[in-house]
Amino acid sequence: MKLKQTTKVMKPIRNSVLSGLAKARALVLLTALFSLTISSCDDDDNGPSGPTQNVVALAQGNSNLSTLVTALTKYPDLVTTLSSTTTEFTVFAPTNEAFEGLLDAIGQSSINDIPESVLRDVLEYHVLAGVAVKSTELTAGAKETVNGEDITVSLTGGIKLNGTVNVTTADVEATNGVVHVIDAVLVPPTIVPIVGTIVAPAYFNKNFTTLIAAVKAASPSILTTLLNGTQKTLFAPTNDAFVAAGITNLPDQSTLDAVLAYHVISGAAVEAADIATGSSNATTLNGKIYLSKGSAGVFINGKTKVTATDIQGSNGVVHVIDRTLLPPAKTIAQIVSEYANASSNQQFTKLLQALQRTSGQSTDLLAAAAAAGDLTVFAPTDAAFTTLGVDLATVDLATLTKILQHHIVGARVFSSDLSTGSVPTLYKSVAINVPNLTVTGAKAGETGANLQPTLLNIHATNGVVHVIDKVLLPE
Repeated sequence: MKLKQTTKVMKPIRNSVLSGLAKARALVLLTALFSLTISSCDDDDNGPSGPTQNVVALAQGNSNLSTLVTALTKYPDLVTTLSSTTTEFTVFAPTNEAFEGLLDAIGQSSINDIPESVLRDVLEYHVLAGVAVKSTELTAGAKETVNGEDITVSLTGGIKLNGTVNVTTADVEATNGVVHVIDAVLVPPTIVPIVGTIVAPAYFNKNFTTLIAAVKAASPSILTTLLNGTQKTLFAPTNDAFVAAGITNLPDQSTLDAVLAYHVISGAAVEAADIATGSSNATTLNGKIYLSKGSAGVFINGKTKVTATDIQGSNGVVHVIDRTLLPPAKTIAQIVSEYANASSNQQFTKLLQALQRTSGQSTDLLAAAAAAGDLTVFAPTDAAFTTLGVDLATVDLATLTKILQHHIVGARVFSSDLSTGSVPTLYKSVAINVPNLTVTGAKAGETGANLQPTLLNIHATNGVVHVIDKVLLPE
């Protein structure tokens, strides 16, 4: 009986415990459900997870990419494209330090120095269009960029581009793609051969865009020569130097070849200290150039000044010049004839007539003016002969010959070679006054002839012509 009573007592207790456990379980479920509801509400309050900025905005928000942003903003169309909501991009973003490394390599101080066409080419080489490739999706091999050239990806020892450039921060997600930060600027393969050579100072500087355009328009052999490993000296004309030489539009290819070759000394890197003081000459790929070194600096062919020197390259040295060098194409005789027959400029009609009178004589000055050699002619204008008041057709030939010889120096003397003092001619010496730009004959009491500043250093294959406004009398 007690046993039964005990059984009856335990049964209600067991039922009570089971009921309590059921209630507890229900409470836990309700609590969990309530917590989930609260959490869900909190997520809705925070908005959707994921990127909220496009690739341009991401770069703009990173102070370590400010140079990249500055470069991009030079091209509003690129900014618009990279802000697109309809196309995805993969952007390899160089840091500010990476750009500093590029500037050091190309010898520039600011990205503002770089021609815009070159900088754009470099920027487009950092973008893959139409796809957002995360680091885990990158495969080894070539990837075509927006500029049309390939980046080579390798995955050994981390992600490397073109063998040496490292991805330092990967997978920065944007609303229209992904950004990978890199530790060096990627240089397109077509540009790599230029970096460090004597072509680089001009190629990467907007003051030399005309020169680079000329090199591109010339025969391919010109660029090949400039880039090869032979040591050489390049005299690099600025954009203004082309204008100073009267070149406002690029001439035909053969002319460009001749002009550009005239700026290159092959076989030696001639530094400023190697140029002798006074007059000297050097052989270029297209004939001789004539140098004058003095207190005013270094001049070439009388008119062209060297404005910056000793810019080093892996295959030579560069000197900047302020006037493009034009190789002479005519003899002194041809220049006199050309000026005499030009309908707009009858400068040398009478000089040509005087020279023609000596033709066939023992002293044939016209033949000398046409022959190979080195001469300098102080050339009187027609007005100078008119002032002299001599009939050139009837004047004594011996006297006329002496007068003409008195205007000819038996050496190539550019205005930058002149110094105040006596200069011997083929007959007698004349007196030069450099500050006043005058030349005086040997006749006692004679006033000096004025050298015409705009008509100095007319370069001939066999010498140089300086125009004067008075006939020089020897006696």
